[in-house]
Amino acid sequence: MNFGITKTIPAGDGQETVDALYDGSLSEYEFHMAGSPSRLEVGHYVYTIFGDQLIGRLRISALIPGAVNPSSGKARTLIMVDAPGERLATPMPMKGHRGTRYTEGEDWPS
Repeated sequence: MNFGITKTIPAGDGQETVDALYDGSLSEYEFHMAGSPSRLEVGHYVYTIFGDQLIGRLRISALIPGAVNPSSGKARTLIMVDAPGERLATPMPMKGHRGTRYTEGEDWPS
């Protein structure tokens, strides 16, 4: 199963953050999404995009509802992932975006 979401790592977080997700320096990482996920489950993946390239994927270990965005005050869900994740040997072109998008993982190599 390759189902999951895509998330863009902000340029301001830098290459160091991207590398840390895949080099073993982190054991977990927190993403977030607005509201409550309708189709996302533990065991699905977060596919990471940086610099308009698909870098890799991380398995979701927990979905934590009830968080609040400190800027807007709106509800959001924390998405905890296990690190290190699976990094592509060669990143694939993929346009970055704001927010969260569901994916069937069709761009992930078999």
